[in-house]
Amino acid sequence: MKPDIHPYYRPVLFHDTTSGEYFRVGSTIRTERTIDYQGETLPYVTLDVSSKSHSFYTGKQKTVAKDSRAARFAQRYKHLPVSPAEE
Repeated sequence: MKPDIHPYYRPVLFHDTTSGEYFRVGSTIRTERTIDYQGETLPYVTLDVSSKSHSFYTGKQKTVAKDSRAARFAQRYKHLPVSPAEE
């Protein structure tokens, strides 16, 4: 490896402010903030969303309503026969 061209890789503490979770991950992100966490001083970065708070990962995402336009279309035309090309 060439010297002096690679970013500095170190453990960083990410804080999801929505869920209150902390993640200690290796990263090259630059930050001036530090925090004491479990007896060591780590660079500190706050996040608005992570896998602990995003609705896709938590399973709390909204489902398609039964009253949606697609549902009304399917309900309206469900009695029509399907063409042979679509089967």
